[in-house]
Amino acid sequence: MSYTDAPIVEDDVLHGAYRGEGGRLFWLALGTGMLTLLTLGIYRFWAKARIRRYLWSATAPGGNPFEYTGTGLEKFLGFLVAVVILAAYLGILNVILLFLGFSFIMGGDPNDPEVILRQIVVIYANLFALIPLIYFAQYRARRYLLSRTRWRGVRFGAEKGAWGYTWRGCLLAILSGITLGLLSPLATFKLEKYTWDRTWYGDAKFTQGGKWTSLYRAMIHVVIAIALFVGAAVLMVMDEQLALLGFVLLFVAYVWLIIGFIYYQVHAWRILAAHKVLGEDIRFRSLPRTGTIIGTYIVGTIAVSLLTALALIPVGFLIAGMGSLMGGGNPNDLFGSPQGILFIALIAFAYIFAIVFAGALSMVFITQPILRHYVEETSVIGASRLDAIRQRVGDEVVDAEGFADALDVGAAF
Repeated sequence: MSYTDAPIVEDDVLHGAYRGEGGRLFWLALGTGMLTLLTLGIYRFWAKARIRRYLWSATAPGGNPFEYTGTGLEKFLGFLVAVVILAAYLGILNVILLFLGFSFIMGGDPNDPEVILRQIVVIYANLFALIPLIYFAQYRARRYLLSRTRWRGVRFGAEKGAWGYTWRGCLLAILSGITLGLLSPLATFKLEKYTWDRTWYGDAKFTQGGKWTSLYRAMIHVVIAIALFVGAAVLMVMDEQLALLGFVLLFVAYVWLIIGFIYYQVHAWRILAAHKVLGEDIRFRSLPRTGTIIGTYIVGTIAVSLLTALALIPVGFLIAGMGSLMGGGNPNDLFGSPQGILFIALIAFAYIFAIVFAGALSMVFITQPILRHYVEETSVIGASRLDAIRQRVGDEVVDAEGFADALDVGAAF
């Protein structure tokens, strides 16, 4: 029996429900997006908190909505602390590199291969030095998010374990890389198990069961894409007359690989959800569909593009009209006249508006439909046992999502 075929006793099942509205989310995302840009990014912490609060409240399994209690201020303060620590960390690293003879600022010919090599070493040393911090930030962000999430009056939580997650993530990433992705299911399963075995809902603990080898069935389309890549390479090398066919096959392989990654994420989610247990015997079933996710991305992207273009038409006509009126002028005199300054301001406004407007539409046409699909396709089995769960002592996560925000790897929304 497959993980999708297990029987469910329907009288003890709590089904997911999502009641968010596109119009309300659009105006919230548009307003907070404009405030974020007008404040040069400072308001983004408050914007993320407001959007989360709305999405959490719209997610209501069994008619009971989630509650998000995080604030923009604690996220902002956490970000400031993280930036200071991150700057000190990278500063110490670059001092060490300078001591070893590697630095961006060096004498000599900038075209000298030795100088270029040393600068490349510095760049990649800084990039690779950030990888452990990314894993650290992801775990801390998740822990903060859980500590600020309630359902039915009971708070979620997670145990400390960011450093354990960090070294495991780095080691598993190396293993996946040297095996050309063959051990990706191992990495996915081990990190999922590490985080969920340390996750709580009230005084009930989650457990991630199952085997990592079960995730290989989710990799079927990734394997097919790799086979197509190999076939394309063979065709292009074997005969020049088959090169065109090889390029076509290469394009097909590329598209198939993208679909394969989405398929892997969706079906790995399904498999892992089927083996999660809360407390003694509260189980879960989640059956999102790859076709729905891909279709949402495609249709949503088209809708966002078209609506953004339509919204910019009036501004475009205005800019074009002003440009024709100023056509005889010297471009260098744009800043010297009120008309020139207004013209540049309109262009800047159109650019900023397009970014914010497209982001708000993406929330409505892509993010929310996908969230709705996952929520509505998820069920809690043995829901009557939820009544026995009581509140647990809260987790104090003082740095909020500071590192995640500083590295731009924060949790969703």
